[in-house]
Amino acid sequence: MKLILATNNQNKLREIREMLADTDVSVISQREAGYDFEVEENGTTFAENAEIKARAIFDAAQQKGETCMVLADDSGLAVDALNGQPGVYSHRWAGENATDADRIAKLLHELENVPDAQRGAHFACVMCLIDETGIAHLFEGRAEGVILHGARGENGFGYDPVFGYGERSFAELSADEKNAVSHRHHALMQVLEYFRK
Repeated sequence: MKLILATNNQNKLREIREMLADTDVSVISQREAGYDFEVEENGTTFAENAEIKARAIFDAAQQKGETCMVLADDSGLAVDALNGQPGVYSHRWAGENATDADRIAKLLHELENVPDAQRGAHFACVMCLIDETGIAHLFEGRAEGVILHGARGENGFGYDPVFGYGERSFAELSADEKNAVSHRHHALMQVLEYFRK
């Protein structure tokens, strides 16, 4: 089964391909499918943004007369002490051109005086699958953790170095370890369950 992943984010593409490596689902990026454009994420929820991205690629395929299924993912970090921020703005929270290091620095600054007991957080991921008939299906995954006081680890991307999961940060987990417990994994397993029905 061929699935277009509505993203230009190479990290998301890599993670999803790794998680689907042992399945019969073949994932191609929107760029590989010939849809090399950015979709404006102007929704106020992860679900809205995921559907906006999936619908844009699906509609572009329809205009070319192509039948396809499209999967989009919108995800981010929600910090309890910050009333769920950065949330849907996780990537843009420290500014449009901010790096991962900039975003982490802003987060650590915001939580500078917050005690350990109040540093709860979760990663959320909503995936929108648009099937061949144009119907959107939503799947949500979460990974619970805490925000550490400093960055740890070299793996992963985004806020992974400061997201504490058990005794380690997400960035200290191997790709296989993270892919088995992440918010994206939990959402993607629901997508696979949908395919099996």
